Amino acid sequence: MTHVDVVIIGAGAAGLMAAWCAGKRGKRVLLIEHTSKIGEKIRISGGGRCNFTNIGASKVNYISQNPHFCVSALSNYTPKDFITLIESYNITYHEKTLGQLFCDGSSKQIVSMLLDLCHQHNVTIKTNCRVNTVSKGEHFQLITSDGIITSTALIIASGGLSIPQIGASDFGYRIAQQFSITIVPTRPALVPLVVAESHRSLFTQLSGVSTPSTTHYKKTHFAENILFTHKGLSGPAILQISSYLESFQNQEIRLNLLPTMDLKHIFTTDKNSKKTPTNYLKNHLTNRLVDHLAISDDFHTSITDLKKERLFKIADTIHQFTVPINGSEGYQKAEVTAGGVDTNELSSKTMMCKKVPNLYFIGEVVDVTGWLGGYNFQWAWSSGYAAGNNC
Repeated sequence: MTHVDVVIIGAGAAGLMAAWCAGKRGKRVLLIEHTSKIGEKIRISGGGRCNFTNIGASKVNYISQNPHFCVSALSNYTPKDFITLIESYNITYHEKTLGQLFCDGSSKQIVSMLLDLCHQHNVTIKTNCRVNTVSKGEHFQLITSDGIITSTALIIASGGLSIPQIGASDFGYRIAQQFSITIVPTRPALVPLVVAESHRSLFTQLSGVSTPSTTHYKKTHFAENILFTHKGLSGPAILQISSYLESFQNQEIRLNLLPTMDLKHIFTTDKNSKKTPTNYLKNHLTNRLVDHLAISDDFHTSITDLKKERLFKIADTIHQFTVPINGSEGYQKAEVTAGGVDTNELSSKTMMCKKVPNLYFIGEVVDVTGWLGGYNFQWAWSSGYAAGNNC
C-alpha cells in the first residue's frame, strides 16, 4: 500500500497544473493517468500548436449555472501568469485573432514544460493506471490496477466526455455521484451542428464553403467564420453558438451572411441598377453560395425591375438566413463538455467540495465551459492552480 499527501486523477492540463502547484508546496503528489499519454488534449489542440490561453479571459467568456463562480480562480491565476511561465521556458508564441495565443512551435513544448515542473518538485506520475474504486474513511483509498493507494487529499481532473477517442470518460461524474455531489446535466459544447433533414441537401451541396457570418441564437451572437458541412454547419461562429443551445432538437439559429453590409439600404440606394441581385451578391459571397441561395426568379431580375418588398425579401434571405437545427455531431467532435459538477458544491477559492473535505474537482469536469479560443485551457490552469495551492 502506498500513502501520499495528494492523489490527482487525470494528467491533462488541469491535473498537471495542480500537481506542479501541490508539489511546489512540498506535498507528496501522485498523478494518475488511465491512458498511456500525458496531456494529450494539449498536444492535439490548435492544430498541434495549442491555443493555450486568451489574453481577454474573464467571466463573460464562460458558461455556468453560476456565472460568478470562475471569477476567483481566474483572478488568482491569470492569462498573464501563464504567459510569464511559458516565457520562462523560452516558449515563443503569437496572437492569432481575438486574443487567442498559440505556440510558434509545437504544443508538445507546453506538455514538456508541465512535466518538467512536476519532475522538479518530485511529483510521481503513473500512466496506464486505472482507478477501480474510491472510498473515504480517515483517508481516501483508491484500489487501482497498480495496487492500493491512500491519500489525504484527492483531486479529480479527469475531464469530460468530449473526444472519447483520446480517453475521455464519465469517471469524474461517477465519483461525484458516489459522494452525493450534484451533477448539472452534460452535453457536447463547441460542437458542429446538424441541420434538419428537410434542409440537408442544400448543406450537402454547399459542403466546404466558408464565409464570415454573424450567427444568432436568441439573444446571443458571434461574428466569425462559418463552414458548411455535408451534415450542417461548423466553423468558429457555429462552435461558439453551439454551447448556448438549450438542446440540439428543434432549435433555430439565424445567419447574417453579409454582416458588414446593409442590403436593404444598398438596394434602395442603387434602385436604378441594371445588375441582378445574383451578380451583385457574387461580388461579396462565393459563387457557389449565391447560386444555391438564389432559388427565386427575383435573384436573376435586374434590381431596377424589382419592387422594394421583393428586394427586401432577398436582403432578408442573406441577412436572416434561418437554419433549423436538429442535432450535433456529438462528443466525438465536441471540443469540450458543458455541464458537470455543480459549482454550488464547490468552494470557488479552493475547488474543494463543501460537504466532502479534501475532495476537489477541477477543469472540464466542473460546470464551467469556456468559449472557443483558449478560454478552456485558462480555466484548466486557473482551477488547477486553486486546488494545487490549497489541497
